[in-house]
Amino acid sequence: MHKTVQNLIDIQKKIELSLDTLKIDKVPKIIAVSKTFEMDKILPLIEHGHLDFGENKVQEAIEKWSDVKSNNNDIKLHLIGGLQTNKVKLAIKLFDYIHSVDTEKLAKKISDEQKKQKKRVKIFIQVNIGNEQQKFGVNKSSVSDLYSYCKSLDLDVVGLMCIPPLEKSSDFFFKEMKILSKNLNLDELSMGMSTDYLDAIKNSATYVRIGSNIFGKRS
Repeated sequence: MHKTVQNLIDIQKKIELSLDTLKIDKVPKIIAVSKTFEMDKILPLIEHGHLDFGENKVQEAIEKWSDVKSNNNDIKLHLIGGLQTNKVKLAIKLFDYIHSVDTEKLAKKISDEQKKQKKRVKIFIQVNIGNEQQKFGVNKSSVSDLYSYCKSLDLDVVGLMCIPPLEKSSDFFFKEMKILSKNLNLDELSMGMSTDYLDAIKNSATYVRIGSNIFGKRS
């Protein structure tokens, strides 16, 4: 068995144990964050039947995934990095989910491009939950306004996404995200990475984004 597949299975077992303890029924989906890794590391997971993959950069994803996705319609590709408006056209073409909508300008561009391409992607609003200057994401006090604006454009907003501050306990921020999500009555929460995915699940994450625990350290 390939190392990446074994790693994925180990993570799934840890999640199952956690769900049993927490009495949670809904099993969160694992997005295998494949950014910077070549297809030879990714293909064993696809052959194993894994379908959700995450990429940070539109250009890198196009080069890696265009052929693979056209041969496997079931693969769901998630854009988890920041999206510039000039890359929206390419992103809509390739991705099924965009986790990083954080401005009205970007939302409008996605809406316009979806109409042109006659394709709808699923949208997460990215929240700057730690209020960090260097990070993408809408301020938590403006989440509701951006959500309303996205709905007015008929965007398919399925949930919220966050990347908590590195130097603080993620759990505190995940709790805040859970409340924000409940207030908007959204079904999905994209949060938790290799170091804190179990904390995220404890706080109702439905998508966890795991890279190094599956693929190993990035060079």
